[in-house]
Amino acid sequence: MDFEGRTSIVTGGARGIGRGIALELAHRGSNVVIADMDEESARVVVAEIKAGGTQSYYCETDVTQQWSTDAMVEVALEEFGQLDVLVNNAGVGGAAGFKTREIPDVDDWQATFDVNVYGIVNGTQSVENYMVDRGYGKVVNIASIAGRSGRSAFPSYAASKAAAINVSQAWAFKLAPHGINVNAVCPGLIWTPLWQNIAEWRQATNDQNTGLTPRQIFQRTVSELVPLGREQTPEDVGKAVAFLASDRARSITGQALNVDGGIQMN
Repeated sequence: MDFEGRTSIVTGGARGIGRGIALELAHRGSNVVIADMDEESARVVVAEIKAGGTQSYYCETDVTQQWSTDAMVEVALEEFGQLDVLVNNAGVGGAAGFKTREIPDVDDWQATFDVNVYGIVNGTQSVENYMVDRGYGKVVNIASIAGRSGRSAFPSYAASKAAAINVSQAWAFKLAPHGINVNAVCPGLIWTPLWQNIAEWRQATNDQNTGLTPRQIFQRTVSELVPLGREQTPEDVGKAVAFLASDRARSITGQALNVDGGIQMN
C-alpha cells in the first residue's frame, strides 16, 4: 500500500481518530493536509508527520460550510499539485454541553447532522469535480457502529452516523462510473476526546456509574461488548482507511467496514 507521491486530506485530523488516520497515511508515504478548526493541535500533527519525512500542511476548515471545504481542496492542490484521497473524519457527539443532558436537545440534533452528515456531503462535493475530471480518487468516510442500529442513548449521534453510511453508498453509486471509490469505516470503542465526553455523560446521568472514572466506565463497556476483549485504537482505524484508500481496494466501493473487535458482525 504505497502512497508515495500521493496527497490526502483528513478532516478533523488534529486529534483522536483523525490523527491516527493522518499518521498512518503519512507513514505510507502520502502528503497529508490536516483540515481542522483546532490549529494548535493540528500543527502538532503536521510537525509529527514532517519529522517522519513526509510533507504536511494545516488548513483551517469548517466542514459545515461549503465555501470552507472548497477552500480546503484548493489549498491541497496549491500545496501539492494533486489530490488522491479525501477522508471525511470530522465528527461531534452533540452541541456544546451535550454531555450534561440526559436527552439530546434540538441543538444536539442540529450539531451532529451539521458536522457528521453535511460535513461529509460538503467535503465530497468540494472534491468530486476534480476527481471526476481526473478519473481517479478515493473517498473514505468515518461513520460508527452506532449507525448500525437505533439506540436509546445518543439517538442524534447514532442517527447521524447511520446517515453517514447511507450518504457514502449514495456517492459510491454516483461516482463509480468515474473510477472513484467511496467507502465508510465504522469504528468501535476507541478512547478519544469524544468517547471521554460520552463516558462523562454516563457518569453524570446513571447512578450505576457513581464512583467510576470516565476511563473506568469506558473499560467496563469494552469488557462487556467486545468479543476480542480489547479496545480499538486510532491506529486500527488508520490501517483500515489506508487499505480502502489504496489501489488494493480498487474493486471495493459502497461498503461500511466495522473496526470494532466483533461488536457488530454484518
